[in-house]
Amino acid sequence: MAQNEPVQAHTPLANPAALGLMGFGTTTVLLNLANAGYYSPDSTIVAMGLFYGGLAQIIAGILEYKRGNTFGMTAFLSYGLFWESFVFILMLPVTGLAAAFSPASISAYLFIWGLFTLIMFFGTLKLNGALMFVFGSLVILFFLLSAGFGMSNKSILTFAGYEGVVCGLSAIYTSAAEVLNEVYKRQVLPVFAVRPAA
Repeated sequence: MAQNEPVQAHTPLANPAALGLMGFGTTTVLLNLANAGYYSPDSTIVAMGLFYGGLAQIIAGILEYKRGNTFGMTAFLSYGLFWESFVFILMLPVTGLAAAFSPASISAYLFIWGLFTLIMFFGTLKLNGALMFVFGSLVILFFLLSAGFGMSNKSILTFAGYEGVVCGLSAIYTSAAEVLNEVYKRQVLPVFAVRPAA
């Protein structure tokens, strides 16, 4: 570099996790209120799944790639595409392009997502307590839903709905913490960061 050449200042990148977590959390709450029996799944869930649960998380995942965050990229792209695939599972039978899901197939689908989430949960053990709770409760949710559909057990599915609302609210909380802590430049909402080993 030349002696008098100005040093370029790097503009810090925004944290896309706030967007991804809010998209995931709000859509998860809406779907699981339906699972809990408060209303029937309808176009509101399909639309949220396509755009805020799906597209917003995909965008967040791409931005996490730009930041060099492998965990965030994998999580947000995967769960964004989960929501897109879930919407297609609901919509393809309506178009006549595929048969409606069976209890066995949707149970297997949810079980595989539970396994993936369990792997991701172990990654949160090096991050913070808020994310541990989000991913831990999501593991439980996927396995409950898998069992409920696999056994055609309405009681398990209803319980899973309530557990899923808690999971979604925890993601909303974590997103709010990311936003408010950055805006106020101090800890407004704690995320319970993991302390490095001595």
